[in-house]
Amino acid sequence: MLRINLLPVRQLKKRAKARNQIISAIVALCSLLVLLALVGILQKGTISATQTKIAELTKKKDAYGPMLAEIEKIKNQKKELERKTAVINKLRSESSITVRVLDEVAKNVDNNRLWLESLSQQGPSLSLTGVALDNETVAQFMDKLKASQVIVDVNLTSSSLKVISGRSLKSFVMNCSIALNDKVEVSVTKK
Repeated sequence: MLRINLLPVRQLKKRAKARNQIISAIVALCSLLVLLALVGILQKGTISATQTKIAELTKKKDAYGPMLAEIEKIKNQKKELERKTAVINKLRSESSITVRVLDEVAKNVDNNRLWLESLSQQGPSLSLTGVALDNETVAQFMDKLKASQVIVDVNLTSSSLKVISGRSLKSFVMNCSIALNDKVEVSVTKK
């Protein structure tokens, strides 16, 4: 007996091969989708954990907000106090300079031979107007002022003859500079 196979073997093999390839592709695609789903779930968990951490850190930051505001307020107060202290120190030093200038002028004036009519200080410049018995007294007064540590650059601006109570006296105007140095000693006594 003879058997004849009427089924197309080649076509069946091709179909089986194609079916196996399709099944393999579907399995690979499903595996890829499952893998992507797992990665997505892991990423979602990571995102959720990160968002939770961010929320916790934001709460901590908000809790420190009043303290930070208080620190900023204290810094501003410190700056203001430093500014006020600098102004006070400047005023002390300037008032001390004025006192020293007045003291230098007063101790160098010969009350029997020279009289001051006006004294004017504006910043580092000092203007003296007065009357003396003679030119020699004016020159001695200028020399005494030049020897001072506080008053420098003494210049006689004008000198003229002035009659006062029937006597001829020398009227003078002097311009001086004041040595503004930061080494002025300020002594403050506390009670």
